[in-house]
Amino acid sequence: MNKQSKQSYQGNKQTSPDVDEEMGNMTNLQDDTENKSENPSGDDILSGDVDMPENNNQEEAKQEPSWEEKYATLNDAHLRLIAEFDNFRKRTIREKAELIKSGGAAVLTNLLPVVDDFERAISTLQATDDLSAAVNGVKIIYDKFINYLSQQGVSVIETTGQPFNTDLFEAIATFPAPDESQKGLVIDCVQTGYTLYEKVLRHAKVVVGE
Repeated sequence: MNKQSKQSYQGNKQTSPDVDEEMGNMTNLQDDTENKSENPSGDDILSGDVDMPENNNQEEAKQEPSWEEKYATLNDAHLRLIAEFDNFRKRTIREKAELIKSGGAAVLTNLLPVVDDFERAISTLQATDDLSAAVNGVKIIYDKFINYLSQQGVSVIETTGQPFNTDLFEAIATFPAPDESQKGLVIDCVQTGYTLYEKVLRHAKVVVGE
C-alpha cells in the first residue's frame, strides 16, 4: 500500500464514527439475543417455545405409590371395617339379650305380689264357709292383676256386640241371631282376647250371629 492510500484509509477511519457506532449496536444486539436464548422469558414459557425440564414429573412419578401399596392399604382398611362391624354385631346381640333378661325379670318381680294374693286367697277359702267373702276376695285379686296388665300395655279385646273382625276375633261357631240387627255381630265370647299396644297377643274366640 503506497503512502497516499494509507493516509486516505486512515482518514476515512477517523472520519467514520457512524460506522463504529453501528458495529457496536450490532455487537450489543447479538449479546442480547444470546442472553435471551440462555434465559427464556415468561412469554416464551407460556407459549411453549421453551422445553421445561422433566425432573419434577419424574420425582412425582417416583413418589406416587404403586398398585401393590394401594392394594395393601385398601385391604387393611377393609379388614378393619369387617372386624369393627363384627364387634358391633356381637355387642348389639349381647345388649339385646341382656335387655330381654332384665325386662323379663322386672315383669316377673311385679307379678310376685299377685301370687302372694292368690296364696292368701287359697288359705282363706280353705278356712272359711262364707262363699260371698271368698268370691269378693278372688275378684279383688283379679282386678289387681288386670290393672297390672294394663300398666304393661295389655288390654282386653271388646267382643260382645262388636262387628266380626278377623284381625281381632276367631269365630268358633255361628248362631242364629235373635234379632235381625245382630247378624254379623259377636253374640258371645268363649275366650277373652288381649292386645299389647294395639298388637294382638291372642285372638278372642267368639260366636257370631247369622
